[in-house]
Amino acid sequence: MERFIIKNPSNKASLLRTSTLLFALVSLLNFSSFASSGEDKKFNAGEMIMHHISDAHEIHIIGDFAIYLPIILKTESGWEVFSSSHFYHNEIHDDSGNHYYEYSDYILFHEHVYLKGNGFTLDEKGEIVNEAVTLDMSITKNIAGIFLTCFLMLFVFFKVASGYKKRGMQAPKGIQSFMEPLILFVRDEIARPSIGKHADRFVPFLLTVFFFIWISNLLGLIPFLGGLNITGTLSVTMVLATIVFIITTINGNKHYWGHLFWPPNVPLPIKVILVPIEIAGIFIKPLVLMVRLTANITAGHIIILAFVCLIFIFGEQSAGAGYGVGIGSTLFMIFMNFIELLVAFLQAYVFTLLAALYFGGATEEAHH
Repeated sequence: MERFIIKNPSNKASLLRTSTLLFALVSLLNFSSFASSGEDKKFNAGEMIMHHISDAHEIHIIGDFAIYLPIILKTESGWEVFSSSHFYHNEIHDDSGNHYYEYSDYILFHEHVYLKGNGFTLDEKGEIVNEAVTLDMSITKNIAGIFLTCFLMLFVFFKVASGYKKRGMQAPKGIQSFMEPLILFVRDEIARPSIGKHADRFVPFLLTVFFFIWISNLLGLIPFLGGLNITGTLSVTMVLATIVFIITTINGNKHYWGHLFWPPNVPLPIKVILVPIEIAGIFIKPLVLMVRLTANITAGHIIILAFVCLIFIFGEQSAGAGYGVGIGSTLFMIFMNFIELLVAFLQAYVFTLLAALYFGGATEEAHH
């Protein structure tokens, strides 16, 4: 019976439809819970979108259920650790319409922790003047997502390595059979064509960055994980791009640096123009890696959230309009989530390919 169910196309189609509808329902419940939390005021689409793509000290699951992450602070009096639930269960609204969270001697404003001092104070520009804590090592939503991504990577790679130790050169089975084509794809279709004979020494890093970005992107598409936006965060992509920059710089050979600072067979007046551009290119390349990945991933989240917002915007006008727009928005949201599955892979591929091209340019031998 079990074998029949797996092979029956109608059952597989039914399972896919059920999974898709469940995915859409959970997504809408997550978004509607945010909208209903402010029933006494007009729905703010921009606030809702920024709330979901920004980092936070909690992982919102569904409704009022959330995973509260640890707050770890270093102050003059020492280290202090407590749950972020102490903040989120004590929300305060002032007379100017600002809201913040308060616990003990600390204030949480726009997901940054400050010392309470004489109370919550803003300057004429609306910026908080409270003193920041000495060191904030708190676990945020995206940091928890990074830990989860690293755990999944370690689990999968150790599982695959164990399979090779047990089976040797036999045909792969299970997760090993799924991972082997991807590993060979990165090595044979990205690293070796882009880098050349020195490719194999860069393959471990390229595999790591490829799977890190891909898994992070996939986790961001799961609605009940609080809307993780790991690679849509500049600080994360900046670290990845910086590592690529360091590896490229360290491995640059004489031929690479010679072409940068003194291009051969180029007239001197052209060199005066070309050399500054080449030097600027050293820093522009990792900057492009950082911004391109962040922008593409964040844009995908914003598009999906914008169509979800249409449901609540039209719903405020009338229930009929809300339901009418809701059908189209839900269908488009499902469609966009499937597109995002492709984008999740493409962004990992493009980042890894560009990194490999940079490594190849730095290690390329002189042509005689």
